[in-house]
Amino acid sequence: MSTRSQLLALNDELRRLKAGGQRAISVTDESLDQLRAMVRTESDEARAPVTSPAVAAEVAVAVTPRPSAPPIAAAPSAPAPVVRAAAPVPGVAPIPTEPPAIDLPEGDKAVRWAALRELVVNHPVCRAHIRPGKQVVFGVGSLDAPIFFCGEAPGADEEVQGEPFVGPAGQLLTRMIQGMGLKREQVYIGNIMNWRPEMPTVHGGAQVGNRPPTPEEMNFCLPFLRTQLAIVQPQVIVALGKTAAEGLLGHGTFKAVGEVRGRWRTFGSWPLIVTYHPSYILRNQSNSSKRAIWEDLLKVMERVALPISDKQRNYFL
Repeated sequence: MSTRSQLLALNDELRRLKAGGQRAISVTDESLDQLRAMVRTESDEARAPVTSPAVAAEVAVAVTPRPSAPPIAAAPSAPAPVVRAAAPVPGVAPIPTEPPAIDLPEGDKAVRWAALRELVVNHPVCRAHIRPGKQVVFGVGSLDAPIFFCGEAPGADEEVQGEPFVGPAGQLLTRMIQGMGLKREQVYIGNIMNWRPEMPTVHGGAQVGNRPPTPEEMNFCLPFLRTQLAIVQPQVIVALGKTAAEGLLGHGTFKAVGEVRGRWRTFGSWPLIVTYHPSYILRNQSNSSKRAIWEDLLKVMERVALPISDKQRNYFL
């Protein structure tokens, strides 16, 4: 991945943090040195400005020394760039083409789920793709959940805590679940991928920004997801966002989430509905955006026979 792509990814991550309400983050002197090196490399290679004026300003903020503990200011609001990585990803270990073997012991849901979790978090391929001090991320929630929320892959917060959807988007998802009259512990939340998709770093430093997982990465992890579904046996699956929907419905089957959201489909034997990722709301704070997701969740509530009050039906109108 080029230095320019890494800087764009940094810019994207700063915007995501700001959308989630974060105004500043602290960084080490080592990280600042790495950012300066990236800017110098880009300037030397491209003989041109680092990127657009907005991105250049944000990177300048990132590499400007500050007194005491230097924060990186959150980026100004602007359309976030789409960072797509081609497969294979430079500097990332290749993904095996053979699906993982899954052999679970006999037993009830709890026994089988615990065995699957142990398999995934210790799987050599999964562990080969996490950085030192980070964690493989496995699904959480009720093993009798009627609703299975499915995202694409862990992010920075998730790989630290080892749990899906715990960052700003995850906190919003928790509030959405509460709006449905449920607790987070009453649903099941997982990702197609079990590790944070890697991006090249400077001299082994911390990863900045996220990228969507490749089809190869998601295809390798799909057997783990299918086995979680077979254990939980939910009534419905809710695919959160375009990448998760592509992983479940097939790549190239649609161009935008708006083409497929809100309509019932299937994944295996399970009814599936696609909606926007919670991060979409963090970037688009209008009532119309919130209502779009909420209308999809109302369909889910109807499908699993949850009570719906007049107040709930009229949220965000």
